[in-house]
Amino acid sequence: MAISTKLEMRQSQSLVMTPQLMQAIKLLQMSNLDLVSYVESELERNPLLEKTDGEANEGNTGDTSVTSDRISDNPDGSSPAGEEPDAGDWMQNDLETGSEAIASRMDTDLGNVFPDEPGVPASPDPALLKTGDSYKNVSSGGASEDYNLEAFVAEEASLVTSLEEQMHFALSDEADRLIAGHLINSLDENGYLYLDLEETAEQLGVGPDRVEWVLNILQTFEPAGVFARSLAECLKLQLIDRNRFDPAMEAFIDNIELLAKRELSALKKICGVDDEDLTEMIAEIRALDPKPGSVFGSSLVQPVVPDVFVRPANDGTWAVELNSDTLPKVLVNQTYFAKVIKTARNETEKEYLTDSLQTANWLAKSLDQRAKTILKVSTEIVRQQDGFLTYGIAHLRPLNLKTIAEAIGMHESTVSRVTSNKFMATPRGIFELKYFFSSAISGTSEGDTHSAEAVRHRIRQMIDAEDPKAILSDDTIVKTLRNDGIDIARRTVAKYREAMKIGSSVQRRREKNSNI
Repeated sequence: MAISTKLEMRQSQSLVMTPQLMQAIKLLQMSNLDLVSYVESELERNPLLEKTDGEANEGNTGDTSVTSDRISDNPDGSSPAGEEPDAGDWMQNDLETGSEAIASRMDTDLGNVFPDEPGVPASPDPALLKTGDSYKNVSSGGASEDYNLEAFVAEEASLVTSLEEQMHFALSDEADRLIAGHLINSLDENGYLYLDLEETAEQLGVGPDRVEWVLNILQTFEPAGVFARSLAECLKLQLIDRNRFDPAMEAFIDNIELLAKRELSALKKICGVDDEDLTEMIAEIRALDPKPGSVFGSSLVQPVVPDVFVRPANDGTWAVELNSDTLPKVLVNQTYFAKVIKTARNETEKEYLTDSLQTANWLAKSLDQRAKTILKVSTEIVRQQDGFLTYGIAHLRPLNLKTIAEAIGMHESTVSRVTSNKFMATPRGIFELKYFFSSAISGTSEGDTHSAEAVRHRIRQMIDAEDPKAILSDDTIVKTLRNDGIDIARRTVAKYREAMKIGSSVQRRREKNSNI
């Protein structure tokens, strides 16, 4: 075979990951919070982008707002015209500058209304002081200009602040306060102290006995149970605070793991008490707080904001619409671009403005395409899971990404990105879009399948309704499910039960027969 050099012309198609395409893919998988943060950064970077609340701005052309066809526009927010003032009102449209005219209209001297020294508080009336009533000095005039309402907002109490206030009353030595401050700042959010006291003493340059002494003082602070190094010590400190830490309770705390195993006979023997006393001791333990530091609630809980709303329609179907509050709305100010492009002094400035315009247009289109894609995927999910929305979790169908992708004509990776970090508000609650995708469990009949999530729900219902005298084993659950047309293995039932944090049949029998 001869080897030679020649020229050939071939035509082919390939997908190139341009920066714009990478940006669109990145936006697609962002949550609503991440998207808002990203758009805010783009608004700071790009002078041609503007944020809008959906109202049209005069002088701006080529604006693109991120909305969907299924979302209705906001109504006109223009306020009605104000009412005309009454003819006899002392406040007139024309500003009166003459002091005599104002004084005659107000029927009083201007010195009574506008003091010469507004910063100096007026002295109390002697007549008021003679009556014995309490007098409150109220400043007036120019002092109101520096009046800050935020200064009166109470600061949220924290665990560290509360303990530091108690420390100043309990400890007077500065070295002891330094040790206490280090231990207070080492607490976790639940009030537990996970420190090696010997290493702490070495770091602070003091003896371990002194650190232990300071810790014993701190363990008497409120809330009771703080500075504990284990759950048993936390319960012990609270019992000491209630004066209920007797020898029987001490033996109970030392063997607290037997309570979790429901081995009440062994626990009763160790404590040396009868059934009635053991019942009272368990009730006292359950009344304690295993996380004493959490009562301050210093961590802020961020509520879930749904991206899609699903509501029943009048014709019996489901209406799917996007949450417009989670969609950032931007517009491209092409009027400003046409104005500043004429004043560009060189090619560098023209290139910068042109790139900014292209980036702004692409971002607006990407946001609009993202909203439409989320709506399309959500609509198909609702169509596939109509039984779940109508009848409940028992009718949740097995569903995978491929089914949705084929139905809407998209790639599976696109559907996967859309369903990440997105939430749907339905009449049955708020669910992540990933929740509606569940693996299939084959049925006893040919071609029949069941959702894994629906099977888990069925297992929980069976266990909750079981008779305390006839606890269901995993084998019994398997037989019951197979009689109902669900072909499932015993190890699968055990895996689902452990995932739902449900104990074995032996543990449930001890718990339910104890009647505690």
